[in-house]
Amino acid sequence: MDTIAAPATPPGRGGIGIVRVCGPRAAAIAAALLGRVPNPRRATLSAFLDAAGEPIDAGIALFFPGPASFTGEDVLELHGHGGPVVMQLLMARVVELGARPARPGEFTERAFFAGKVDLAQAEAVADLIEAGSAQAARAAMRSLQGEFSREVESLATAVTELRVYVEAAIDFPDEDVEFLGSAEVAGRLADIEGRFDRVGHAAAQGRLLRDGLHVVIAGKPNAGKSSLLNRLAGHEAAIVTETPGTTRDVLRERIDIDGLPLHVVDTAGLRETDDVVEGEGVRRARAEIARADLVLYLADATQAPSPASLRAELEALPAGVPVLLAWNKADLMEGVAGQSYFKGENATAASSPALVISARTGFGLDELRARLKERAGYEQGGTGAFSARARHVEALGRARAHFERARDMLAARSSFELVAEELRLGHDALGEITGAVSSDDLLGRIFGSFCIGK
Repeated sequence: MDTIAAPATPPGRGGIGIVRVCGPRAAAIAAALLGRVPNPRRATLSAFLDAAGEPIDAGIALFFPGPASFTGEDVLELHGHGGPVVMQLLMARVVELGARPARPGEFTERAFFAGKVDLAQAEAVADLIEAGSAQAARAAMRSLQGEFSREVESLATAVTELRVYVEAAIDFPDEDVEFLGSAEVAGRLADIEGRFDRVGHAAAQGRLLRDGLHVVIAGKPNAGKSSLLNRLAGHEAAIVTETPGTTRDVLRERIDIDGLPLHVVDTAGLRETDDVVEGEGVRRARAEIARADLVLYLADATQAPSPASLRAELEALPAGVPVLLAWNKADLMEGVAGQSYFKGENATAASSPALVISARTGFGLDELRARLKERAGYEQGGTGAFSARARHVEALGRARAHFERARDMLAARSSFELVAEELRLGHDALGEITGAVSSDDLLGRIFGSFCIGK
């Protein structure tokens, strides 16, 4: 096994910079660099020496002998001053002494292969580093501490126990009626279904906290899309003028709503144009709309089209993309009666009741934020969410589909062998979450997305 090394702190200047070394030569590197191997797990003030015995830096050294370390191998950490030149000199010295630069995520990958963490916990390390809100950080910490893995493993055990029960019944084909109608089977099926509900819900909330919602603001020119982006962002992110076609490209902002990250995209106004640049902006707008989780379609309440015209505008959007309609410029409308008109008759042109807002004054934006959270399925303040990724949710979905097919087969009195096979496939899908069932390609993609030094 190679000895690896990498800075464990971000590039740039800071009060402290850390170089981490891991592998069989860690102790020898410590002896050469520090003049001795520090006592295990004790912070030791040391000079960091070059090949001529001259100090490169002075700081704290920590030595963690394997297997009682994060990776299961000997680990040396050098906590020096956080200047880029100092970090480069320390890395060069460590490499000179026999280490090689680590690949992204290689430290955590070694911890996984040593059995120190499972795959879901390893991913939670990166999620905790990248957390964009306190809620996301707490969810990542719960996964890192193994809560998500324990729930998945408990579910996998329940599926396996049902499979064992089914396979035992294969040896007694004359008793299948009694087996199918037994309270034991009914209880196991209900228990597993309830577990899928709980774990799936917590994982879906965790994925929202991690990935957020991709919202595209679309509409005709001068509907107030850029003004709305600025209002939601809380600063002047987009140029706003009364000239139609000002926005020529997509503008992106990350916005937090009660812990839910929204990736909001402002787009060029949708219209036919002979202007080459504006036309490219419209093309890009339509491309963004096609991959949105939700299109926030903004209409100008002061120039309201007929329901038929608005319906045609919305039907021109890509099929299958959820749409939330909002009438903007409520501050220019005539009283509550006018606002009721836009929530009533014209609401039939959208997939859900329309909103009436003013991007200029902020009127209706609290209701808009609430509607966005509702559309995302986000529950503010939930304490049971785990940090979860798309692959976790997809694997849970496949596992549940196999379980439901097994349940339906039991109800239809199908072959017990087929039921057992569906349960085996469901168990394998759950194993993909924690890495009990994994491929080298999957592991390469996961750890390759980590930062260097983790």
